[in-house]
Amino acid sequence: MASLKQIRSTFLDYFAADGHEKVHSAPLVPQNDPTLLFVNAGMVPFKDYFTGAATPPYPRATSSQKCVRAGGKHNDLDNVGYTARHLTFFEMLGNFSFGDYFKEHAIESAWNLVTKDFGLDAKRLLVTVYIDDDEAAAIWKKVTGFGDDKIIRIAGSDNFWAMGDSGPCGPCTEIFWDYGDHVPGGPPGSPDEDGDRYVEIWNNVFMQFEKENDEIVRSLPKPSVDTGMGLERMTSVLQGKNSVFDTDLFQTLIAASEDATSTKSDEERAPSHRVIADHLRSSSFLIADGVTPSNEGRGYVLRRIMRRAMRHAHLLGATDPLMHRLVPTLVSEMGEAYPELKRAQPFIEDTLKQEEIRFRTTLSKGMNLFETAVQGFRPGDMVDGQTAFTLYDTYGFPLDLTQDEARRRGYGVNVDGFQDAMAQQRARSREHWKGSGQQANAGEWLKVRDRLGQTVFTGYDNTDGSGEVLTIMKDGQPADVAATGDIVEVLFDTTPFYAESGGQAGDHGTLEWPGGSAEVIDVKKQAGDLHVLSAEIISGELTTGARVAQSVDAAKRVTTRANHSAAHLLHTALKNVLGAHVAQKGQMVDAERARFDFSHNAPVTEAELESIEAEVNAVIRQNTPVETKLMAPEAAIEAGAIALFGEKYGDEVRVLTIGQSLVSDNAPYSVELCGGTHVARTGDIALFKVVQETGIAAGVRRIEALTGEAARLYVEGQAKIARNLARDFKVQPADVTGRVEGLHTSVKALEKQVAELKKQLALGGGSGGNAAPEEINGVKLIARVLDGVDGKGLRGVAEDFRKSVGTGVVALIGVTDGKAAVTVAVTADLAGKVNAADLARAAVLAMGGQGAGGKPDFAQGGAPDGSKAEDGLAAVRAALG
Repeated sequence: MASLKQIRSTFLDYFAADGHEKVHSAPLVPQNDPTLLFVNAGMVPFKDYFTGAATPPYPRATSSQKCVRAGGKHNDLDNVGYTARHLTFFEMLGNFSFGDYFKEHAIESAWNLVTKDFGLDAKRLLVTVYIDDDEAAAIWKKVTGFGDDKIIRIAGSDNFWAMGDSGPCGPCTEIFWDYGDHVPGGPPGSPDEDGDRYVEIWNNVFMQFEKENDEIVRSLPKPSVDTGMGLERMTSVLQGKNSVFDTDLFQTLIAASEDATSTKSDEERAPSHRVIADHLRSSSFLIADGVTPSNEGRGYVLRRIMRRAMRHAHLLGATDPLMHRLVPTLVSEMGEAYPELKRAQPFIEDTLKQEEIRFRTTLSKGMNLFETAVQGFRPGDMVDGQTAFTLYDTYGFPLDLTQDEARRRGYGVNVDGFQDAMAQQRARSREHWKGSGQQANAGEWLKVRDRLGQTVFTGYDNTDGSGEVLTIMKDGQPADVAATGDIVEVLFDTTPFYAESGGQAGDHGTLEWPGGSAEVIDVKKQAGDLHVLSAEIISGELTTGARVAQSVDAAKRVTTRANHSAAHLLHTALKNVLGAHVAQKGQMVDAERARFDFSHNAPVTEAELESIEAEVNAVIRQNTPVETKLMAPEAAIEAGAIALFGEKYGDEVRVLTIGQSLVSDNAPYSVELCGGTHVARTGDIALFKVVQETGIAAGVRRIEALTGEAARLYVEGQAKIARNLARDFKVQPADVTGRVEGLHTSVKALEKQVAELKKQLALGGGSGGNAAPEEINGVKLIARVLDGVDGKGLRGVAEDFRKSVGTGVVALIGVTDGKAAVTVAVTADLAGKVNAADLARAAVLAMGGQGAGGKPDFAQGGAPDGSKAEDGLAAVRAALG
């Protein structure tokens, strides 16, 4: 029996032998399609080749593309675990022709691979074609010998593919496998085609027409082929299994889940083990490609997947975090085909573990709410939308997790009610979501790149140069001339200006030509390798074809280089001090500072920061040359160079080596893939100083640091503060910390004394009432206004009054800095008769506030106008009356 690994290799080797370029899977985050949340089909990375926006570097290609369908239009999340074939993560095997071969070769190749190399019985296969694709039907007859009964013509969109209302389109043809008459279902096109008997294993799309406004207007000059074959589905067929979860890969993952939970994948528990196995794959690959869990965009989809798996782990009885313990098994099974999974393994494990720890703190509370909501339910009843929203908003339960739990018990969920409650959040999410961030005129630049080729960058060795203006873009459209005052994008054939990429900011500088000048305010990369300068025309006119002198701001370049090289050293120091799980999550280095984001699930301690800083400065003092060499990405990574998760590298990369190891002889300190500009020697950085460490997202920290003169000025500024304090305190600078700590202790003691005196004063008397309680409607009330007592101080006073009154209500309003704090306490015997929260709310509203919160026996609130304190007490009296 062929394994999934062998099936993948057989497919790729078959088409490589047929002249197809083997292309490694693109990251799951789309690189060339801002409309997609994730790559969801094998052709997505090649989309620009099919549309003509870019010229393919090879006429034929084959790949095994990672795909995720768990959000947006393509969302299979709810079905996973309960059906035989639905997955959130899958591999799409494909062979592609970019204007090379067409229908006959595609059909022959598919048939020969399926029946000869894979050995499937032709008698159990049938094919479909688009209803009027006579050409494909005739080819199938010739290749297979099938009659019309096994070449089924299908009308409609099921067998006609289109990229949209406008663009390439064409008919499809598919191969189906027949599992046999013991499995329910009918052939494609029949009334019971949705059964499991016939399963599609191959789909060819023949792109031969072009649409405009949903109408076919012409034939394409170079028809192309897009083929997709789901690896997991084909594996289930070749291994004689009706479900993808019964194949070798999933059985290995499920066995690991069974072992970790000490449960078997029997009929009742099978869906949970399947969910865990599938979601482990999608979560791990998304994390490896740079996605981290969050509350919006791609990060939210990842969190939904992770938490659904974690919920099922809980159902299986797992009391400790489970998912991270299964990662080694996944890496063992798939790490060879996808080395990015191996590289990211420590970070994947840490991210899964920390997310599960966070989720488990709220899981039991959320389930208590769910249990209360469904108490007395019968099968078919609906969980109301507000409960579903509260589970999401307060306890972190994605809607599909609530639906999953409800479905297990035979209940439904009022999705419309949930969506109504979510309306504001959805609006904010739509505003936030900007796709993959590509600019609106990216297509124009792809055309330019296709026509003119890449920019020649001379900035590694120079800050001055000249170049010919190839293209000017004004307001996103090509222009021949830019006049004084215009802000335009300019492309040169050659430039020393570095374009923002790899976390290094674009250069600034000036342009000069006979009769004119411009200021360069930014430089961005377009279409992969075009350095496009954003420039404001200061004088004269700039025209295409002009020869222009280009000058990078050399001072800014020098400090940017130092900050960038220091960021590389920081990356290594973080790994050495905090652990191997640290991975870069983003950076921005410019002439001001280095900002570095990294994976770590706790604040960096002061001692750790000191160690990191000392290590970086030790490497700086080595003053060793910084080396760069050009290598193939695979060779560089094999040699130990660090690559960024989710980064897409070309055929050749710059490998940067900085410093000597502090613990091993003849070993480098930092080796990374990087196309940025860097110092010549480590000593050029001069000094490294961390100025801030903060958390910016779950499991992601940020360090900001300075180098060189900026670092020296910062240190001198801190020293000056210490000297001034030493002078004021009349001590030596080294004793300032002890003196400040002593003063802080004294202030805290005095504050405690003052609070106690205020409390005693309040208990003894004050404006707004006498020591004896008043009585309203049979309820004793102590109502006071206490000047100079804040909300925190009111709590203790209220507790003492509540003890002294025996039975009754205490209503206190503290006034500090013109604002009011309200506290209401009710004795236990009045529970159910008097509600503290209602009384506090009445007081706050009377003083112009928004409301109050708390429990029936104790509540607090605040109001902006302390002068209305008596009005607040009057409102309490009125509420009691």
